[in-house]
Amino acid sequence: MLHEFREFADAESLASAAADVITDLGRRRIGEHGVFNLAVSGGRTPSTMLRDLAQRDLDWACVRVFQVDERIAAPGGPERNLTALRDAMTDTAPTIMAMPVNDVDLEAAAERYASMLPARFDLVHLGLGPDGHTASLVPGDPDLEVTDRLVAISGPYQGTRRMTLTYRALARADEILWLVSGADKRVALAQLRSGDVTIPAGRVEAARSLIMADRSASA
Repeated sequence: MLHEFREFADAESLASAAADVITDLGRRRIGEHGVFNLAVSGGRTPSTMLRDLAQRDLDWACVRVFQVDERIAAPGGPERNLTALRDAMTDTAPTIMAMPVNDVDLEAAAERYASMLPARFDLVHLGLGPDGHTASLVPGDPDLEVTDRLVAISGPYQGTRRMTLTYRALARADEILWLVSGADKRVALAQLRSGDVTIPAGRVEAARSLIMADRSASA
């Protein structure tokens, strides 16, 4: 997959510019179709981006926010992506489509979440781990080979299992927005940009891909 690439001086300017991209696309899609289907990942820099985004002039009643992935952990905890997402969006009113990770039957919950996904995402935001993972598609996990489901449950990774969109679901994106920050991402970012399919992130396919990175990650 070919990637457009933009570099920024630091994580703060990166987050602000990403919020600009999302706002501009959201306004266009709402004007065209009356709804903006956005999927977001968790993380430190995305949290800053979401706080910036929440201050933008957007018709939030027409925005549906889906989760790309979520840790299977207690509700409201700091490790949950949903906690940061809801905190950032406190003063806005999008429809947040939360992953049901606290259901007893996780496989059934994954199927139920898959049934809620749109036929196309207007934009999917992804991060990039130092090991080349994205979403909760991590090196060596069986979910990397899932082709018959849109949502899957991962094995243990950094102490928790996760619910995640699969490659098949990510391929529904009209655009992928990669947000990459930090010197520990340099090697993985170079691999992603070169199309290295040996890392999980390198196997993502979508109609269009924009990588936005700060200088420390792209140096």
